[in-house]
Amino acid sequence: MSTAAPPADWHRLDPRTVLVTALVVAGVVAGAAIPVTLGLTRWSSLPVAVLQVLAGALLVIGVAAGADRVRWHRTRYRIGTERVDLHTGLLLVKRRSLARSRIRTVDLTANLMLRLLGLVTVRIGTGEQGSESTLVLDPVTRAEGERLRLLLLERAATASPGVHREGELAVLDPRWIRYAPVSFVAPMLGGAAAGAVMQVSDWVGAQGQVIEWVGDRFRETPLLWTIIVLVLAALVAGVVGALGLWIEMWWNYRLEREAGGTLRVRRGLFTSRSISVEEARLRGVDLVEPLGVRLLGAARLDAITTGLAKDHEARNADHNTLLPAAPRTRADAVAADVLREPDTPTGAALTPHPRAARGRRLRWSLAAVLAPVLILTLLGALLTPVLLWIALGCAVVAVPVAVALARDAYRALGHALSGRYLVTRSGTVRRSTAALERAGVIGWTVKQSVFQRRAGLLSITATTAAGGGAYTAYDTDASEGLAFAADAVPGLLEPFLERSPKGA
Repeated sequence: MSTAAPPADWHRLDPRTVLVTALVVAGVVAGAAIPVTLGLTRWSSLPVAVLQVLAGALLVIGVAAGADRVRWHRTRYRIGTERVDLHTGLLLVKRRSLARSRIRTVDLTANLMLRLLGLVTVRIGTGEQGSESTLVLDPVTRAEGERLRLLLLERAATASPGVHREGELAVLDPRWIRYAPVSFVAPMLGGAAAGAVMQVSDWVGAQGQVIEWVGDRFRETPLLWTIIVLVLAALVAGVVGALGLWIEMWWNYRLEREAGGTLRVRRGLFTSRSISVEEARLRGVDLVEPLGVRLLGAARLDAITTGLAKDHEARNADHNTLLPAAPRTRADAVAADVLREPDTPTGAALTPHPRAARGRRLRWSLAAVLAPVLILTLLGALLTPVLLWIALGCAVVAVPVAVALARDAYRALGHALSGRYLVTRSGTVRRSTAALERAGVIGWTVKQSVFQRRAGLLSITATTAAGGGAYTAYDTDASEGLAFAADAVPGLLEPFLERSPKGA
């Protein structure tokens, strides 16, 4: 196989990609070796099983390294004056190209193996839907990745002048780790840990022994206390996992404003990440307060922006988060710095919504919890009185919780205009305060159900090409909601308002 260098204006990936692939596959094979070896011992002796697994491992590693060697040899990229080109493939050659004027993101990531070798993965994206809008160079040297990032994101300075500083806007405060255990990630990780124990024990044929061991520990314990202890153990495992995940994701966090108007987020302990957001594409911020985090007076800050990568990998990487969960006052201050505003729009005084909106939330919440209770009651009357007691317990616990959440959801409702931004707030389990640039609104959607019409309410949604694409003020007073939209973007809604009386 020829190893001739590509033409002068073309570049190859770093040849150490073959070594990285071999080491990664070796790690995966090592993790699978023990259960596979134990499984083979059912048909052969242990030494024979070990030799079989070793031979298979060498074969798998060799094939993977060879395939990656071919990929490296057949992959090249070029940065032209107008386009970025990537050619790859052996039998079926793929030629992909992105116009440089459409490039919105150049993100650098590096797992622990790449970091040890001084390599990074570069993701070049246009922010459009689908994998065809993203070019991935995996891997190149860190110096080459930084060169590509600066080159492809180079723009004329378009940021508005102001008193807000360049350089560092926020840096990690280790005390923020206290918000990790109260996130929804902790119980999810706890459940995953319990499931993993049962799955691994099943792989090695010891699931029955694990269940028997747990049963022996709680043989003299009432069933209710057994369940409570097991749930608490899962939660403790979830808390430990949440702390570890937070450290991995947010260690070395730093938010900076670079020359030319680019916001850059860098973070990660083992896997480093560098995410860039052009201020020219920024349309606002979203202050997100999950329930547990909000109870501790904290919030995280997300960017509302056009042009962030939307492929599958990017969605799983918190690409739009500018600040992890931090004290609310700190989040507001960072929001003001990011938007170059003297006062953050997310802290503006909001117009409360009518009391009829509270009634709607109370009815929704009570219906959601009483429907299962009613089903259990009917089944209990037909089958066994035990279900009646379960229904009573569910009602006693769930109804007060539902009422509290409904009242909290009502108190969260609000909308306002703050300078260049319109602000909407809603949610209880996940409260969101979105400050959207009024110039970024491209349309309005007004919804009014039969029940809303009877209560004099409506929901009005600002549509935009940025962020989630839609930001809604739910259950506003009908006249206040329409006036809010008309004042936010003059001239966009008035033609429809003028027609309304004629059609009445």
